Amino acid sequence: QVHLVESGGGSVQAGGSLRLSCAVSGSRVSSYCMGWFRQAPGKEREGVAAININSFGGINYAEPVKDRFTISRDNAKNTLYLQMNSLKPEDTAMYYCAAGGWPCYYDRRQNFGYWGQGTQVTVSS
Repeated sequence: QVHLVESGGGSVQAGGSLRLSCAVSGSRVSSYCMGWFRQAPGKEREGVAAININSFGGINYAEPVKDRFTISRDNAKNTLYLQMNSLKPEDTAMYYCAAGGWPCYYDRRQNFGYWGQGTQVTVSS
């Protein structure tokens, strides 16, 4: 059983940065397609970014976060990260990490079978 725990959320002003972490236990972070998702109040959960398993590489981002967010993985620490720069008020949401299968795309939410409990990000203008 894969267990995911997010951390690093908080409140920041527009233009600021945050780094989210997702600690993985029960398996290896390098064994799964890993993704970050977010859900704002009253809206559906949407994909932000995904990173494929080691052997195949491959990273993809949702258009609204491209060039501002970076997904990465530290295999030694068994941890997934999301570096968020140039934050905007519209980035305010609960952020979730998830582990899944194939194919590994941020917009294939149905492929992600394991989810964390989320960490809140609030960006003020």
